[in-house]
Order: sequence, then structure tokens, then C-alpha cells
Amino acid sequence: MSALWSANELVAATGGRPFGPAGPNVTGISIDTRTLKPGDAFFAIKGDQFDGHDYATAAIKAGASLLVVAEGKLPALGRLKASMIVVSDVLEALGRAGAAARARTRAKVIAVTGSAGKTITKEALRHVLSSVGTVHAADKSFNNHWGVPLTLARTPQDCDFAIFEIGMNHPGEIRPLVKLVRPHIAIITLIAEAHLGFFDSLDEIARAKAEIFEGIEPDGYAILNRDDPRTRLLGKLAREANVPHVVGFGENPKAHFKLIDCNLSGDSSAITAKIGGREVRAIIGAPGRHVVQNTLAVLGAAYLAGANLDKVATALATLSAEKGRGKRHLLPHSEGVVALIDESYNANPTSVRAALNLLGSTPVNGSGRRIAVLGDMLELGTQSAKLHAAIAGDIASAGVDMVYLAGPEMGALAGALPEGFPVVHRQTTAELSGLLTAEVRPGDAIMLKSSLRMGFARLVDALIDHFPAQATPSKRV
Repeated sequence: MSALWSANELVAATGGRPFGPAGPNVTGISIDTRTLKPGDAFFAIKGDQFDGHDYATAAIKAGASLLVVAEGKLPALGRLKASMIVVSDVLEALGRAGAAARARTRAKVIAVTGSAGKTITKEALRHVLSSVGTVHAADKSFNNHWGVPLTLARTPQDCDFAIFEIGMNHPGEIRPLVKLVRPHIAIITLIAEAHLGFFDSLDEIARAKAEIFEGIEPDGYAILNRDDPRTRLLGKLAREANVPHVVGFGENPKAHFKLIDCNLSGDSSAITAKIGGREVRAIIGAPGRHVVQNTLAVLGAAYLAGANLDKVATALATLSAEKGRGKRHLLPHSEGVVALIDESYNANPTSVRAALNLLGSTPVNGSGRRIAVLGDMLELGTQSAKLHAAIAGDIASAGVDMVYLAGPEMGALAGALPEGFPVVHRQTTAELSGLLTAEVRPGDAIMLKSSLRMGFARLVDALIDHFPAQATPSKRV
């Protein structure tokens, strides 16, 4: 594998000093010995629960080419026979390495934020742009104060496109990250009630997301959702941040990247969109109206990045949903098949509505039912009960036949459902597992959605284990 950094380059980038044997070239960057690959430089970050310095020996055994360690930890590590770079603060050094990687790459850089759809959009960009060039993006949602610098530090010098997801749950968190990323193109997917417990209003969430404008490169672009009620506010904030080009996507007549026609089915969508003054037709391999909306932003960003739109549109046909974000399984029942939609990664009111719409468009067979399994939507603050109860209307609109609920917050939704509607409510996720496996029958379509801390991935695993899964044909996103 070719070198990502020479030892001397990494010393200069981090502002540290070499210690121990001369360091070899570095082929990757790691902060976790469980996923470290031989040749990686191991940055010994100290987190809330773990201190990377405690895993220095494990990193060497795993094949780390060198260690990046804090000056204050050196006395305890000095006897290790390993190449080291000594810095004052390891996380800050990772940020400096990220900034140096950004400065030297020739890639067109795209950043994505929003209350929902960040990862789907990032992965869709990775997928379609891979059809026209080399792409760098994190494999996971590395969108926080260590994930973004880590992804930046891993950026190859010679890639064509680099894509970054930037998240937040408090004001001020996006600003330092986007100033590292310095995108040519920045997308805000949607403003919604996610993390509302930390904000006074949706306008305040919009203002926090708008921090992404502060890092856009001169002559860069902000891409906004023209169907979002807060587009006008975001546009005003973009202009205040001196973003030279503000464009929109959606069904709105004023959208630059406009949806003209859309046909949804259970496992895909067919769209016609106007992109760059021309009509583009595409089949999107991942289902859902929300995926269509995000795809408009993807097509717009690809156009602005100079990608071949014909190749990009063709690549959308092999797009597929990821684990926890709409991935589908066909579970073999003794008397038929059960369709499982895994939306377990996270939840807010907007993404729950999108998941319910997806369930509503999923066909059932024979006497099969549409079953929604929903867990608490966390971090909604004083509006939590109201927002949970409001989901009742979306359940009815989606044609859901039965609901399983987990968590104390979901009590508000249970109370808002019509009298006699089939609903099972339990206080914990664990209490639902046996009930679900016993209840599911052939022809059913079942969708699971909750905030991450509710642990709904365990319910997905329980169903797959109970009915050995045959995953739908894999299409790399």
C-alpha cells in the first residue's frame, strides 16, 4: 500500500517532535486498536471513557507504524521500542494533521449537515461519484469533534472527491469542524426537531446548522432544501456569511435542482429531475421519498463538482440502504416470507415520518400486516410528549396495522392512538424482543425505528437470528 504520510511529513503536520527509532512511512491513521491496520499511525486520543495511551502496547502489537502521544504520558511510554511523535495534545495534533491533509489534497470537497439524511446523502455521494473518479469518505458517521479530523487526516493527496459529514447537538460544534474541512460545496439536507432539547426552537437549530457556511471556500456553493420552511432563514444566514452562490433543491418551482416527476415503489424509485438546465432521469436503488429528496442534493452537488451527470444518474440504480438506515431483509418464515426494514440507527419526528412512509409503500402478501416498531425519540426536551403523540397521525396515514412501542416517552404516542388500535407498549427494548418474534407471521412487513440509545439494533438481530435472514441483493452504497 502506498504511503499516506511519511514520518517526517506527519511530524511537521502535527507540530510534534520525533522520539525513539526513526519512523517508517504511514499508510493510514487510527484511533482504535480494534480496527488498526498494519502501517497505521496510532493517535492515542484521551476520550471520556478511554485513554488511547492505555492501548499503546496493543497498537504496536497490531502493527502500528508509529504512535502519536501526549508529552505528559511520555514517561510511562518511554520504554516502549516504538517510533513516536510527541505532542502537547493528541486530539489537537489530529486536527492539525487534518488541516495539513486538507491543504495538500486536490480533491473537490463536499460537506453535508442537516437534522436528518446526513449519512444517506454522504453515502450516496460516495457511491455515485465513485463512478467518475476516486472518492474519500468515512466508512461510518464520523461527524463529530474527533471523527471529522480523523477523516480529514486520512484524505489521500490525489483523490478526486472528498466527502465529509458534519454533525452537532449543541451550538458552536460545526464551526471549528467546517473551518478544517473548508468545503467547496456544502449541503444542508433538512432542519427538523433532532436535538430540540438543546435548542429553544427550530430556528435556533437552523442557525447552528448554518455554521457550515462559515467554512465554505471562496467561490463555493451552499445547497439548501427549497422545500424546507427554514430555507429563507438559511439563505439569509448564508449571505451574511458571504457565501457567493446559494442554490436549492426540491419540488419548489424556484429550486435549481428540481424534481419534475417521481414514482415510488417498495424497493426503488424512478425520478425525473432538472439539473443544470437539463432533464435527468434515474432509477434510485434505495426506496423512500426522503431518499428521493436527498438524491436531488446529490445530483446538484455532483453537477457543481463537474461530474458526468449521465454516469452519476446511472450509478443511482445500484444505490442501496445501509444497516440501520433502511436496509431490508427477507426473513424466511416456515409458511412464507417476512419483510424487515431496519431503520434502527436513530430517530427524530421527521425521520420517523419518513420511515413510516417507507413502511406504507412496502407491499405485504396474503394476510400480512404492516407493523411499526417504534422506540423513544430522545433529546426533544419539553416538547417530547407533544412530538411523540403527533406521530399517531402519521401511523394512520401510512396504513399501519399494528404498533409496538418501547420506552417511557412512547407512552404519549400509545395514549394518542385511537381506542381499539392494536398497540403494545413496554418500558424497555428488551421486553419487546420475545413478543415480536412470536407475533410476526408470513406476509408481514415490519419496520423498526428509534433513537440510537434505545438499542433497537438488538431487536433487528433477534429477528434475524430467529428467522435466518436472506439479505436483499447487496449493492454497495
